[in-house]
Amino acid sequence: MTHTDALPTADAPRAPAVSAADDARNWTRILNRYREPSGARSLIELAITLLPLAALWLATWAALHFVGYWLALLIAVPAAGFLVRLFMIQHDCGHGAFFPHKPTNDWIGRGIGVLTMTPYDFWRRTHSMHHATSGNLDRRGMGDIDTLTVREYLSRSIWGRLQYRLYRHPLVMFGFGPAYLFLLQHRLPVGLMRGAGWLPWISTMATNAAMALIAAVLIWFIGLQAFLLVHLPIILIAASLGVWLFYVQHQFEETSWHDDTNWDLHDAALHGSSHYDLPVVLRWFTANIGIHHVHHLCSRIPYYRLPRVLRDHPELAGIGRLTLMQSLACVRLTLWDEDRKRLVSFRELERARV
Repeated sequence: MTHTDALPTADAPRAPAVSAADDARNWTRILNRYREPSGARSLIELAITLLPLAALWLATWAALHFVGYWLALLIAVPAAGFLVRLFMIQHDCGHGAFFPHKPTNDWIGRGIGVLTMTPYDFWRRTHSMHHATSGNLDRRGMGDIDTLTVREYLSRSIWGRLQYRLYRHPLVMFGFGPAYLFLLQHRLPVGLMRGAGWLPWISTMATNAAMALIAAVLIWFIGLQAFLLVHLPIILIAASLGVWLFYVQHQFEETSWHDDTNWDLHDAALHGSSHYDLPVVLRWFTANIGIHHVHHLCSRIPYYRLPRVLRDHPELAGIGRLTLMQSLACVRLTLWDEDRKRLVSFRELERARV
């Protein structure tokens, strides 16, 4: 949205300035009209995601059994893509955005959580904290990728700096980290009892039990080795893709961070989240989650309505825009520079200190 009007004359009163936060709040009011989901469209979206995923899972096993593991690994890649898309449906359910009624969202989300290995109520709680605190330097730590400021990093011991460097290394961030997150960390909702009560624990234990039951049935039919060779690559590829998407949605050079005094929820949503402008096929597999600044401004918009927002309001498309090639450079951004108000790399910090 632009605010360019005719220039005032010398005698005309000057219009009050519109702050970035006010502008972001105006966008939130405009975007509310896109919130209403279509139950029929959502069922179709669920079907065209879940059914191909099941077919590709079976095709991966068939390739392993009749052809060879190389073909099974190739088929695992699109299967992982459909699993990522299924997770995005769970994500919309968690925001109450996928179906018109909350109980439908919640129970479909819990069912999908068994397949994505992500306990629905546990994840929904942490993700809502992420939306409520994104871009706030004084409220980091829940549902975020850990990001230190330059001063915090320099105040650490040598061992503390090494730990942070290891955590931010691409092999850990997008390899070991996602595997740990989905295979182990999601099995126990540690740290949520005080604020959320028993629901995250019940959800997690029920998800674990359902996962164990499905795994036991599949192992009984195809054997433990075949199950692991088929399922683990799909899960691990999808986990890495999911963490990458979450990373570039907030870890980009033009992102916005403020201390609690200067932080505004709507401004942080608009300017602290990227527009990850992916090729059409990848946009479909990721369920338009790349239109993340719009999603943060109004999380109740179903993902299949997000492209309509950009068509109706093309001025939003350029805010925080990242192409696929540009996003690769985001990997090096590791520290928030309080003075320059942007993310910097370890190398930039070292050069500045010479």
